[in-house]
Amino acid sequence: MKFNINNLTKKQKNLLLRVIAAAVMLVILYLLPLDKYPVLRFVLFLIPYLTVGYDILRKAWKGILNRQVFDECFLMAVATIGAMILGEYSEGVAVMLFYQIGELFQSIAVGRSRRSISALMDIRPDYANLVQDGEVEKVDPDEVEVGSIIEIRPGEKVPIDGVVTEGSSSLNTSALTGESLPRDVKPGDEIISGSVNMSGLLRVETTKEFDESTASKILELVENAGERKAKSEQFISKFARWYTPAVCYGALALAILGPVVNILAFHQASSWQLWSDWIYRALTFLVISCPCAIVVSIPLSFFGGIGGASSVGILIKGSNFMETLANVKYVVMDKTGTITKGNFEVTAVHDEREQNIDDAEMLELAALAESHSSHPIASSILRAYEARGAAPDKNRVTDVQEVSGKGVIATVDGRKVAAGNLKLMKMLGVSCEPCSSVGTVVYVARSAEAEDGHSYEYLGHIVISDEIKPTAEGAIRDMKKNGVVKTVMLTGDIKSMAESVAKEVGIDEVHAELLPEDKVTLVEKLIEEKNKSLGNGSTLAFVGDGINDAPVLSIADIGIAMGALGSDAAIEAADVVLMDDDPAKIVKAIRIARKCIRIVYENIYFAIGVKFLCLILGAVGIANMWLAIFADVGVMVICVLNAVRALFVGRA
Repeated sequence: MKFNINNLTKKQKNLLLRVIAAAVMLVILYLLPLDKYPVLRFVLFLIPYLTVGYDILRKAWKGILNRQVFDECFLMAVATIGAMILGEYSEGVAVMLFYQIGELFQSIAVGRSRRSISALMDIRPDYANLVQDGEVEKVDPDEVEVGSIIEIRPGEKVPIDGVVTEGSSSLNTSALTGESLPRDVKPGDEIISGSVNMSGLLRVETTKEFDESTASKILELVENAGERKAKSEQFISKFARWYTPAVCYGALALAILGPVVNILAFHQASSWQLWSDWIYRALTFLVISCPCAIVVSIPLSFFGGIGGASSVGILIKGSNFMETLANVKYVVMDKTGTITKGNFEVTAVHDEREQNIDDAEMLELAALAESHSSHPIASSILRAYEARGAAPDKNRVTDVQEVSGKGVIATVDGRKVAAGNLKLMKMLGVSCEPCSSVGTVVYVARSAEAEDGHSYEYLGHIVISDEIKPTAEGAIRDMKKNGVVKTVMLTGDIKSMAESVAKEVGIDEVHAELLPEDKVTLVEKLIEEKNKSLGNGSTLAFVGDGINDAPVLSIADIGIAMGALGSDAAIEAADVVLMDDDPAKIVKAIRIARKCIRIVYENIYFAIGVKFLCLILGAVGIANMWLAIFADVGVMVICVLNAVRALFVGRA
């Protein structure tokens, strides 16, 4: 960790100067022959003591007044004042000095973590260029209303989500996704706040208010992540609450009972030397027991882990989710947008010749029926129709009805047209043979007569194929290498298509042709199965697009939204948000969580182990104040250094 005094705050610089001044005075006083002048020696040693420790004494006194006595300031105050009273002036000053060095080091480490996260998440724009009456005015982004036109110049951040109306450019989305590859945009493309315009001048029509834009949502998510505590953090908080009073009473007992037992059991004469020896042990015991290393390093580890993950486009909503993610053994995934690209393309049109309709007319009817839908399958049918040189006339379409998990029914030129899966055909009583082609099949039927919505004739079907993501197979393989016991795919797609995709990428179990409520039921069953076979300590992750799968994301042990760039529903419903659509990020998120948790437990075991060992040595009189300083400040510095490693978990 590089040290630069210019990065220190005013408070940190002040503490550094006090530490240096006290250290210089301590060395000089230690070398001076002052043993013959006890009063002068006490007064002189009091100067560096108060120079470096006055704020600790003040905090301890305020704690006593506020009836919040047992904290590290109280421990340090009692231990050092006691040492000064016993005549151990150099040790009393040294304890306070090294404690403050540890506090300074901790403050610098936390500041570095915050600056790193701020730099990684430096996506909040300071202004927006609002276009009004042909003039461009620089305004606060909060003042820009939905539907306004803003101008984004090369090098500027996109302040608010919107749609490009003029210009073309490349956007740098690395602050959001962790990927350096630029994204090209042109008129009609959606862009999100937090991106940086790299080249051309853009004019954008805003689609959201500033507070609802992607950058604001992400910043709010990261800022609030610290409020959700992991079990280990909660344990440390509870531990500190009973641990500190316990060691205070233990030190008091040591100071009183030690001499008493020696006098009564071993018939030693009561003397100031006997009492001062045991009081010294008690004070050493107090210094050793200070819980700073644990109380500071554990939250810092989680804080660093969340920041490190955000640097690679993985947003974890809290340290509790970090812990849950580290224990993932079952990964359940949606197909479209997670395993496959979601770029549906029409690959075949099979018309039913007996109904005197050709493939062009059937495709036109399907396109008109789907023209009001935003579903990827509907978009692919519209693209295929428009590729033939025509655009759907939406005025010909009325009474559009979307049937959840089945398809759509609309009135086209006065006759009902149904486009959807076999379940929709079965619901309408349409007789048709299942298509054997691999892909998503949209069956098309039309009412026999105008205004008749009860009797349908089958027209044919359209085959739509989706491309598997190039990293999907490797991601599934890496999941299994990283301790994931079972991978499951849930999809509303046809069974043949689902099984084909699952086989190609290596998924263990497939459930196809599911409605949204079916996915919820299956995930509940899988959680029950996982608990029976692996125990409650293991967890199940569901990975979906964050919009259609919001109910499932909510009931899973941990919900991961995939490819959720700009999706409000994903940010709200999921516990972890992957800011691009790369399945490999699922494995990376699990690795990051496990590395962060490993650092947390390393600090817990090391700090508690060293402290209890030194407490025993202090109680039996082997440890002195210098070992106590190591057990307190030394252990804290080591734990903080280890915790800072969590900032770099993005490289896991």
